[in-house]
Amino acid sequence: MSPEVENHVTDKNSTQVESGVLLEEEGAVIRPLVPMPGVEDAGGGGGSVVERETWTRQMDFIMSCVGFAVGLGNVWRFPYLCYKNGGGVFLIPYLLIVFIGGIPVFFLEIALGQFMKQGGVSAWNIAPLFKGLGLASMVIVFFCNTYYIMVLVWGLYFLLNSFSSPLPWATCGHPWNSPNCTQDFSRPCPSHSSLLGPAVEPSSSRNQSSPQPLQNLSSLPLLNVSCAEVDGMRSPVIEFWERKVLRLSGGLDEAGDVSGHMVLCLVATWIFVYFCIWKGVKSTGKVVYFTALFPYLVLVVLLAHGVTLPGALDGIVYYLKPDWSKLAEAQVWIDAGTQIFFSYAIGLGALTALGSYNRFHNNCYQDAFILALINSGTSFFSGFVVFSVLGFMAAEQGVDISRVAESGPGLAFIAYPKAVTLMPLAPFWAALFFFMLLILGLDSQFVGVEGFITGIMDMLPPNSLAGSLRREVVVAICCITCFFIDLSMVTEGGMYVFQLFDYYSASGMTLLWQAFWECMVVAWVYGADRFMDDVARMIGYHPLPYMKWCWSFVTPCVCVGIFLFHVVNYKPLTYNSSYVYPWWGEALGWGLALSSMLCIPVTVLYKLLRCKGSLREVGCLPMAKRMLVLLCVSVTNGNPAPPAALAAPHCPGVGQTPPGVPVT
Repeated sequence: MSPEVENHVTDKNSTQVESGVLLEEEGAVIRPLVPMPGVEDAGGGGGSVVERETWTRQMDFIMSCVGFAVGLGNVWRFPYLCYKNGGGVFLIPYLLIVFIGGIPVFFLEIALGQFMKQGGVSAWNIAPLFKGLGLASMVIVFFCNTYYIMVLVWGLYFLLNSFSSPLPWATCGHPWNSPNCTQDFSRPCPSHSSLLGPAVEPSSSRNQSSPQPLQNLSSLPLLNVSCAEVDGMRSPVIEFWERKVLRLSGGLDEAGDVSGHMVLCLVATWIFVYFCIWKGVKSTGKVVYFTALFPYLVLVVLLAHGVTLPGALDGIVYYLKPDWSKLAEAQVWIDAGTQIFFSYAIGLGALTALGSYNRFHNNCYQDAFILALINSGTSFFSGFVVFSVLGFMAAEQGVDISRVAESGPGLAFIAYPKAVTLMPLAPFWAALFFFMLLILGLDSQFVGVEGFITGIMDMLPPNSLAGSLRREVVVAICCITCFFIDLSMVTEGGMYVFQLFDYYSASGMTLLWQAFWECMVVAWVYGADRFMDDVARMIGYHPLPYMKWCWSFVTPCVCVGIFLFHVVNYKPLTYNSSYVYPWWGEALGWGLALSSMLCIPVTVLYKLLRCKGSLREVGCLPMAKRMLVLLCVSVTNGNPAPPAALAAPHCPGVGQTPPGVPVT
């Protein structure tokens, strides 16, 4: 990656740089049409332009996007959704929504950053009235950066505990184990039919009436519902996760003590993230090739080992076995859409920030399809890795695979660690898996923080005290702020706080809301045809018309449909179906969600109330004045630069190139 600052050779008759900033020529003072950090105003004196860094090689950008978008969700969520929603049949709605929802918005965000040469906030100067879109993405990615790192902290803790034999979660008898801990779940049931679920209900009702429901087995994802577990006996891997790692308290209102071991892991993780991004994309480039590619190597190794295990083939068959009746269920289509918006990292602003470091004529259209193929291909491939191991685990325990299939943290920190204990050389495979988990999450984490920092740096006024801060200081302030918030998640009640952030701050509803407005603003405020023309100026040809139709009609309808489904089927947050959050916890969660969603309408209302005149005058006249500035075309490294005046919202007579100015 290691981007370098391009040395632009500007012809003496050329007055426009690649970012769309107009300089002074023959005594004429020409102001930038799009505000740029580091560019002096007409009366500011100096008129210096801070040129934006660019990637040294195109592969650097690809690796960064792969590292950010391909994360834990591809490994621990997609395979389970595929199995649950009809096996191979799930690929039909998944691929359909990839092409009508995922790729169009993914491409839109990258192309917007590349055209505007700005991060997730300033890029929305194309429609100043809707700059709240950028603010909303900053809020979402800040919350993601804050809570997502906890998964890495848990992974690091498991990794450090993997270098012992036997593994600490493989046996009972440790200080954290309860008297109910057992490794033997093979004793016969009094009645065979009691094994299939009805026997669980009395236990569930008993647990709900218990003053501390999380101390019962049904409060955690069950890996194998046997008679011993129904009777209250517990697996050592569950007790290690609940009583040693999380040290779960009775609820959100019982914060408890801070875990010293977890604080040390948290500090180590944030320090690593800081030094990955403190110098900007230059330092990011030194690590992203390893963090993006190494997980693929580990996945191949795990698959090669997994397919040799007994029962692996049965697990893969369960993963892909088609159930055509599932296509008639709305939930299958909703799961497909939600997974795509999550795994493609849409609506976070980080893709726009990464795209802003591209050279202006980079073929971002081609990149969008390549990255979509890599992202979805990784998800599909991960299913073979996961279900080969789950098939082995089911065969070893003599249960149906549906008893061991898990997703999310339940897969990473319960199911897979339990499967590892059944393998020869268990510490080696445990260490390899958790190291992959750590690397897989780290690149998503530090690229997400990089996107947030890029947005902050672009917003800082260049002549202010804040604008004079070095990047290293801004990154340190961001990391320290997130660290102090994360301290609430390493307490005994920390898991409840983590789930609040995960369920509300970056939920399906907030991302769908963001994606809907991004498409509407580009297609109907800025103009889909004009944006297609802007893309053509960058890549040399017009993308397929289907992109324009997706931005204008199809993708917004998909977002609205899935969003309304989430609203209609909304259920109050619970922890493992046993602990119900108090009303004030729900209120706090909705506060996290609305803090980003309201940025868009509140910003629009604020800008309208501040301006005088009619709505048409408010939206068009300020930009019309800026369009009267003479536009000139320069040659940057032999390529024509973009006309930045096209950054104005479309109004009749506005946004057109003045007479006498050549059009690129």
